[in-house]
Parts: sequence; structure tokens; C-alpha cells
Amino acid sequence: MEIRFADKKLRKLCECEQMARKKLGNDCARKLKARLDDVGAGQTVAELVAGKPHPLTGDRAGEYAVSLAGGWRMTFSPANDPVPRHGDGGIDWRAVTIVRIESVGDYHE
Repeated sequence: MEIRFADKKLRKLCECEQMARKKLGNDCARKLKARLDDVGAGQTVAELVAGKPHPLTGDRAGEYAVSLAGGWRMTFSPANDPVPRHGDGGIDWRAVTIVRIESVGDYHE
């Protein structure tokens, strides 16, 4: 899949191992790199298996999350234009081939 980022700061966190280790700790930074590699290697979101991938609901509906470490998650949204949809209007994650990383953190806090 193609990976995009919500902003430059998030891109730097995801692409700079030293910054990720400083902000997230070694274990979480390692998991972040692994999850980004997993996303980049897959063709669609539906192919993700590591990190307990799952769609989010409520105020984060339209996003997907994968677990990192220590309660932290990486969330992303579809960046295809147009966004692939089912007949009922829901996102067809099996057809999403471009994602935008929205956040890295603990959205439960």
C-alpha cells in the first residue's frame, strides 16, 4: 500500500528511528517500524494481520488502528480518491490501497 501522513511532524516521527525511540521508547518505536513495514508490504488494508488491526467507531469512525506497545496505537484512514465504499456507504477496507497515517498514540487517554 501507499502510505501518506497527516502532517510533516507525524511523517518525521514515523520515518526517523531516533525520534521515535526518544518519544515512544525502544519497544514502541520498533513496533511502529514493523507496522509501517506491514502496511507498506500489503496490497490492501484487509491483508493486515499483525497488531490486531481493527476499524474504529464513534468519533474515530472511518479510521483503522493497529496496536504498537504499551497501549499505543497507529491509526490511519483511507486516502484513495474516491474512498472505496460498500453499497451501504461503509468503507470497503478490502479495496483501500492508499492510507494516511493519522496518529501514533494512546487514543483511550
